[in-house]
Amino acid sequence: MCGIAALWGASERQTIEAMLATQAHRGPDGRGVSEAGGGQGMLGHCRLAIIDPAGGMQPLKEADKGWILVANGMIYNDRDLRRERKEADFQTGSDSESILHSVARDGLAAVARLDGMFAFVMTDGQRLLAARDPIGIKPLYIGKRGEQLLFASEIKVLEKIADSIEEFPAGCYFDSQSGLHRFYAVPKAQAKSWQLDDALAAVRETLGRAVTKRLRSDVAFGAFLSGGLDSSVIAALAAQEVEDLKTFAVGFEGSPDLLAARRVARHIGSDHRELTITPEEVLKELPEILYHLESFDQDLVRSALPCWFVSRFAAEEVKVVLTGEGADELFAGYTYYRDLSDPGDLADELRNSIARMHNINLQRVDRMSMAHGLEARVPFLDREMIALGMALPVEWKLTEVEDERVEKWILRKAFEDLLPPEIVWRSKLQFDQGSGVADYAIQEIERLAQNSGVARDGVRSAEEAYYRALLADSFDNPQLVLDLVSHWDTREAA
Repeated sequence: MCGIAALWGASERQTIEAMLATQAHRGPDGRGVSEAGGGQGMLGHCRLAIIDPAGGMQPLKEADKGWILVANGMIYNDRDLRRERKEADFQTGSDSESILHSVARDGLAAVARLDGMFAFVMTDGQRLLAARDPIGIKPLYIGKRGEQLLFASEIKVLEKIADSIEEFPAGCYFDSQSGLHRFYAVPKAQAKSWQLDDALAAVRETLGRAVTKRLRSDVAFGAFLSGGLDSSVIAALAAQEVEDLKTFAVGFEGSPDLLAARRVARHIGSDHRELTITPEEVLKELPEILYHLESFDQDLVRSALPCWFVSRFAAEEVKVVLTGEGADELFAGYTYYRDLSDPGDLADELRNSIARMHNINLQRVDRMSMAHGLEARVPFLDREMIALGMALPVEWKLTEVEDERVEKWILRKAFEDLLPPEIVWRSKLQFDQGSGVADYAIQEIERLAQNSGVARDGVRSAEEAYYRALLADSFDNPQLVLDLVSHWDTREAA
């Protein structure tokens, strides 16, 4: 996990160095800069060392055609891709090097074969290529400065130097010679004819494989554990393969999440840690949280608050964590899904929800974890898992049980023997609610917002207006940042 910077159309080391300095939190373990042949461009990289910590410094270079690459993320089929080439071609053990050689050999068609979360930029001095993973787990932004193009992992990197900034779309690649192309779209829902036992086995086996492939790491490893269904399932699966798995929970004193996480940790035998936070800490750190989040969306901020604290807490001991993001979107976990009585409408909305995650919930996970030099991996958003989710009947996701619609029913049923029943059938609580932060946000932050006198034009509440004002105060050119803020109810599917 890292921060990447690229300039195309000029070669300015000072610009790249400044871009890397702004996102240094993403890569505290090293920094590198390389000029593209002929001075047409320059690539920079700040590194969070996960795979081959001693030898995987970037930019990475390919000898035959002179390609250089900077990448952010993790390629889970790296070893398979390596087996297709001579080992002598590889100079490091970094999983990112499989991107370099695959694309240098096969062109951008190779991007669709990459199994992982990634954003990368590479060039041979004549041509620049860039791509972002299918769901947008890893961020990438593209800025324009005159005729020049700039690429970076966070908006703040480009805010002072670009004339305009756009989010690089998920599931796409860019070729400076032919433009932007899509290589992946979330599949449309096409429910198969299942026997229930077969569907339950498929959910369990597919998610198990997704977790297993995400356990590869050359550094300390752990998992977030809120005590809710999603994080508990992921932690339980990981604990079957990782001895003394470290798990991390956060909340206010006596909050439901802390109590539930404690129960799960005892059940799965994890090496559990918990952090109690206070209202005063939340208020004190709110401006910095917003600066890193790069959003003022009310719902996103509320869920970012506990995510910020648990990320910083976990980063004291590990450099990689598993998280439960994506389960609600795949298995109909949000309350508003209950309003969709037509199965076809629900299926379409679940697909749209996954396609919208890149600049909402996934932005929150990336920014809050990477602010503390922590890599977060999301097994529920494995491509195989998404394909399975789209093939399951929605009636098994939001299911009538004793006159009550139970969300994520098939996920609960698939893992009911793995966790205590009070966890498997625990009612849905969003992260901010379970940790206790939501109550505080409503009572305290909104009180401050009302007293601040900040204008509410164009936002949902005084609370959101307050977040917007604090976010704007963090930047010299805030409109470039504010224009990229997304809201759950206003985005269309990719």
